[in-house]
Amino acid sequence: MLLVLFTWGSLGTDAVDLYQLGPDSLARYPGVPKGTVEAFEFAESKVFEGTSRGCWLYIPAQYDGAKPAALMVFQDGHAYVSETGQVRVPIVFDNLIASGEMPVTIGLFINPGHKGGDGPPANGWGNRSNRSFEYDTLSSDYARFIIEELIPHVTKKWSLNLSNDPAMHAICGMSSGGICAWTAAWERPDYFQKVLSHIGSFTNIRGGDVYPGMIRKTERKPIRVFLQDGANDLNNAHGSWPLGNQQMARSLAYMGYEFKFEFGNGAHNGKHGGAIMPDSLRWLWNPVVHPERKVDSTDVIEQVPWELVGEGYQFTDAACAHPNGDFYFSDLPSGTVYRVRAATGKPEPWLEKGPKISGMKFGPDGHLYAAVQGYLDDQPGGTRKRIVRIDSNTREIIEITNSVEPNDLVVSPSGWIYYTDTAAGAVAHLPITARGFSGPAPAVRGIVKPNGIALSADGTRLVVSEYGGVHAWSYDLDDAGEVSGGQRNLKLLKPENKPNSGGDGMTLDASGTAWITSHAGIQVFGRDGKLSRILAPPQAKAIVSCARAGSFGEYLYVCCSDKVYRVNVSR
Repeated sequence: MLLVLFTWGSLGTDAVDLYQLGPDSLARYPGVPKGTVEAFEFAESKVFEGTSRGCWLYIPAQYDGAKPAALMVFQDGHAYVSETGQVRVPIVFDNLIASGEMPVTIGLFINPGHKGGDGPPANGWGNRSNRSFEYDTLSSDYARFIIEELIPHVTKKWSLNLSNDPAMHAICGMSSGGICAWTAAWERPDYFQKVLSHIGSFTNIRGGDVYPGMIRKTERKPIRVFLQDGANDLNNAHGSWPLGNQQMARSLAYMGYEFKFEFGNGAHNGKHGGAIMPDSLRWLWNPVVHPERKVDSTDVIEQVPWELVGEGYQFTDAACAHPNGDFYFSDLPSGTVYRVRAATGKPEPWLEKGPKISGMKFGPDGHLYAAVQGYLDDQPGGTRKRIVRIDSNTREIIEITNSVEPNDLVVSPSGWIYYTDTAAGAVAHLPITARGFSGPAPAVRGIVKPNGIALSADGTRLVVSEYGGVHAWSYDLDDAGEVSGGQRNLKLLKPENKPNSGGDGMTLDASGTAWITSHAGIQVFGRDGKLSRILAPPQAKAIVSCARAGSFGEYLYVCCSDKVYRVNVSR
């Protein structure tokens, strides 16, 4: 029998674990100043009495004490502070701080405690008798140790000026140190609001496998979290590390957390986490180095030459583009779907006396999928809401599900429908092959009155607008239809006389640019999440949906109450 022992320094799956450090981690770029690292011992804990531990403090060259610095705490500190190891944080910090991609940040590297005189050697992996007790226990003890004992100690000894903002405090760890980092933020979100977990032990070492369920049943906490794990991570009596991390990601998505999950093919080591460390930090600190843009609506709202496409409708909605460039929309109260041919630009009835449609998109099979708010009074079905498929050739209507409260929807190239449930604050999904589907499962929750929803051309990015908030959320999709990640990276302008942005219907064009209707007009965001422009609405009545259509996708069509307009945005 071959017994393979997994450690952070050796593994038996190198064929699928070929992660390499990049230039941000290998050396400081020319001209980048080097921060200082001070080693010290801490043996004064009252929380963990009788323990001693090695620690390191990193102070960037840019820190002068005049402004409060950010703070990032690392468990198993020796594995992160080494400049020859798998992560090499001091080098990465120096490069990213110098480039402005993360704030000026103090790094605190902490080894687990040990008892007795035979402390661990320089590599840190010797006597660490208190490690599991400190790291894997689900309590506030470790957070109290850091916040009430260790941080005051280093602050006083080195006369540090640390930020009091919990959004400027991050905590990181690997394996049991990963779940420890999460526990510290979970217990003390008033102090730590950023978490980076590498191969986190969300398993039953000391009951950590309960976190996915706890997350789902606890009001969302203000924590931004980056998870990393690999398909070849541990699977033993404590549980499955890959499954535990996937369950964490599903639960974070379900509750609407801002998170990112990188799932690779690595084993139980720091190679993958080290390779992506620079990008992990860029993502983790992005809201700090790219703060919310403050804009003056009188300066950025553009008057554009809107062209009237059609008028005299009761209430238009469900803007939708066909791959051939034709534009479709619904006159919701009348149960009529109109088509505007790309060649003529003139609307014509396509489906009459049909369902009342609030959102629709074409699927990969060429048929139209629609969120239905009911039928006309003289038709069967009444006000019952549902999702249907409309045959593009015969106009036959097939019910996919009726146990839903859909507002708007999109259909992915791989055949998944994603729809917004505004009242539930959720996005749910189901396959287009479903018939009479009961109770579609929420994919994500925690969105403030989700309304508009859009999909990138390749089907990998999902964006959802908040009607009752001031953001649009971005998510990643896979071919299996699963939603991962989640961040409020698009900040919508809120007019001074409105309590929210009124984010409504939206579309993503071929370049990934998001066009979102709102109280202020159509807000346009680049792929990088930055607001680039706001188009003034064509009339005082609200714009509720939009789509890019035309022979070359040159027109932005908008549904604006009783009228439909378009403007050429390719010029």
